[in-house]
Amino acid sequence: MKIVFLALLLFFALQHANCSYNEADRLRELMKSQPLIQSIRNQAWKLLNSKKAPIYVGPQDGMMEADKIDSLPGQPQVKFDQYAGYVTVDLSAGRALFYYFVESPENASSKPLLLWLNGGPGCSSLGAGAMTELGPFRVNSDGKTLYTNEYSWNNVANVIFLESPAGVGFSYSNTSSDYKLSGDKRSADDSYSFILNWLERFPQYKARDFYISGESYGGHYIPELASTILANNQNTNNTVINLKGVAIGNAYIDGNINTKGMYNYYWTHALISDEAYGDIQSKCTFANQNYTINCKNALRSASAEVGHIDDYDIYAPLCHNPSQSTGFSSVKEYDPCAGYYVDAYLNLPEVQKAFHANITKLPYPWSVCSSFIGFGSIWIDSPATVLPTIKDLITSGLRVWLYSGDQDSVCPVSSTRDLISILDLDIESSWRPWHVDDEVGGYAVGYKGLTFTTVRGAGHMVPSFQPKRALTMITSFLLGLLPPV
Repeated sequence: MKIVFLALLLFFALQHANCSYNEADRLRELMKSQPLIQSIRNQAWKLLNSKKAPIYVGPQDGMMEADKIDSLPGQPQVKFDQYAGYVTVDLSAGRALFYYFVESPENASSKPLLLWLNGGPGCSSLGAGAMTELGPFRVNSDGKTLYTNEYSWNNVANVIFLESPAGVGFSYSNTSSDYKLSGDKRSADDSYSFILNWLERFPQYKARDFYISGESYGGHYIPELASTILANNQNTNNTVINLKGVAIGNAYIDGNINTKGMYNYYWTHALISDEAYGDIQSKCTFANQNYTINCKNALRSASAEVGHIDDYDIYAPLCHNPSQSTGFSSVKEYDPCAGYYVDAYLNLPEVQKAFHANITKLPYPWSVCSSFIGFGSIWIDSPATVLPTIKDLITSGLRVWLYSGDQDSVCPVSSTRDLISILDLDIESSWRPWHVDDEVGGYAVGYKGLTFTTVRGAGHMVPSFQPKRALTMITSFLLGLLPPV
């Protein structure tokens, strides 16, 4: 049996290599393609969102009970309810999104509702967010059993993990052309439709305070979805979603500023030479996404100097051989091979049955990032910057937090600080350290309408690298307070 599992793990290791496993790879593909595709691809979100799409809301009677999970294979005993299933967001196209929902083990009826969105674009909030970051379970190195994440965010909120758009994870469409029409606009509209239908399925949450959090390309997803919710709350007869705030980690918000900040981060963290950085400064203006050949060559040469490291956390170990990993079975130790265990687990037939997943028998295995969503021109619209949308959210009075794991080079803290400086907000609470267990957990500064916090020692997926600090940070966000002194 062990030999069979090792062969299975090797198969999924090859799948990882062939289908661009992580969000960083997916984000790089998008960043490379953006200068090549203009017109609708880079249209401002305000223009894209002005084109209203019909929103489907269907009957949900009895579906909450049908979605309840009795128990996941290999899970420890828990004191909370969990649900999973599909929500149809476009009846005529047969487009349905898969979700996993975990209630809080204590006082679930009074805790807020939080939606988590991973980025990519094209990566799974179930496999990444729920199973390697902030969900109640992590997968053991055997790929068949689970252990408890004591720092799960369902300690402080009832959490929905949504696989979006269709084509990501277990989410699907019966209209194959849908996969060639994925983009920011459709993702926002479908996610909005999902929330409306989900609230009909779980009506006890309709009046609950609602928050959205996520990371990476969630820097697009989350502001755009929040903007869609606010606009529809005023303009339709549908359920008013009680949106209170958004928190985005290591956010990809503006392509030019992100790229500039990434190479600045490389240099300030001794990953590239003075000569390479000087070459970039002299040849790249980062004024728009039409980089010159000389600029592209300078960027390429600098990237080559970085070498083979984990861009998500420049100090983290790499996973060299997942089949030989013994795993840690503790969230306190970062396991670079965790993604391989998740792939193996979520492709087990008994696991999919327990999750009420893969009901259409998809002709491909589950993978954390879709092999046909989010690459090149297949992602049809992606505004060059979402900063104006974030400014609109601030103006609306929503609670807006940006947080950064300070060891991420893909969407680094340097880029986020540059973005915030452009907003030109008044400082209300000066920069200061915050603490967990008598150690600095990060740094925070409060602006008028926005809070920025770093998480010390964390990479791109903050809860994976620093789970206790991440829980402290999100608890503070939900309370509307700066992290503890």
